[in-house]
Amino acid sequence: MPIVSDPIKEKHLTRETNRNHVPFIPEMRHDVDYYKAQGLYFYLETTEEMLPNGRVHVSGHGDMVMLGGYSYLGLIGHPQINAAAKAAIDQFGTGTYGVRLLAGSLTIHDELEARIADFKQTEAAITYSSGYVTNVATISALLRKGDTVICDKLNHASIVDGCLLAMANFVRFRHNDMAHLEKRLKEANPNGRKLVVVDGVFSMDGDIINLPEVSRLCRQYGAYLMVDEAHSLGVLGETGHGIEEHFGLPADTVDIKMGTLSKTIPAAGGYVAGSQELITFLKHEARGFIFSAAVPPPSAAAAKAAFDVIEAEPERIHRLQRNYTHFADRLRAAGFDLLQTETAIVPVICKSTPAAASLAKYCQDRGIFVQAVVSPVVPEGQERLRACVLASHTIADLDYCADVITEGGRELGIIA
Repeated sequence: MPIVSDPIKEKHLTRETNRNHVPFIPEMRHDVDYYKAQGLYFYLETTEEMLPNGRVHVSGHGDMVMLGGYSYLGLIGHPQINAAAKAAIDQFGTGTYGVRLLAGSLTIHDELEARIADFKQTEAAITYSSGYVTNVATISALLRKGDTVICDKLNHASIVDGCLLAMANFVRFRHNDMAHLEKRLKEANPNGRKLVVVDGVFSMDGDIINLPEVSRLCRQYGAYLMVDEAHSLGVLGETGHGIEEHFGLPADTVDIKMGTLSKTIPAAGGYVAGSQELITFLKHEARGFIFSAAVPPPSAAAAKAAFDVIEAEPERIHRLQRNYTHFADRLRAAGFDLLQTETAIVPVICKSTPAAASLAKYCQDRGIFVQAVVSPVVPEGQERLRACVLASHTIADLDYCADVITEGGRELGIIA
């Protein structure tokens, strides 16, 4: 009996042979299995309960001091914010009928955007489903071929991705280096628009952009200015209104005011505040707004209430600033390099990946929720713990954390 080939089977075998030559999953930058085997993996940990005073109950670890989170003013669980979210569920439910441009706009969205515009002293605002989407969608929508976007070297990944997605010429300047920024502005296409994008507070280093000089250079060279205030809203300024208040600059210093609704504001989403012309454009051109779900009603209501709480309870800002100063002073006195941080983000430099991972585990084993941040997220030689101070932390807990980090640093040879 003659052998009859099966074309379907042969096609399948050929495809499998080809698949075996090219791995489906690319090589990971970090050997996750190795760090798990060494007991140094502390990511994707599950929090079971939020506790008072910046503490959490973590599955498999028990009660821990949260030193790795972004609730800078300690607003998670605030009764006024919780009540607003619950009321929104009663009125609207948990979702919407679609994207904002079609059937997804609710009165709570309009109220939130008006509240943001009032808080940031602009004509209008737009909200997106996340902070990441906010940057990617806004930057990519605004820029065209022939334009130039100029970024600080340490800007957040979402800014970088937005710049890469845009069709403009994308250049960077050395971190907080105003002479290099001026050079980039001089080199930009004189016939295109120029947009300078910077973080207000840099998420890994905790330092603040030199906004007065950035603004001056933008005006001198006819550039527009966008500032990401993910880590400065509620943190900077006497009343927590952000970077313009911090430097005593007019409310129209920044053209595009970006922020998140998931850090100081205990909800979800992101926003841009600016002129009515800008916001109208983004609501009809930004793909991340047009094609992404609306902010859920309870999140929108919680965010709106949080802005009210920030203005009603300015003591939270003062307590955060006091806590940061106390904690950073303790670590600097012990001999740690904290770079140029001036804010609630405290980078504890360990100088190598093994040292950072080992110090993180030392802290985790003693009830401190803090994680190592290593290359390539930060430059080689600047591997670190990133500790985030909250207004809700007690001085006693911060002293305990400083003591543990110092003891661990000495045992591991990170400090003398």
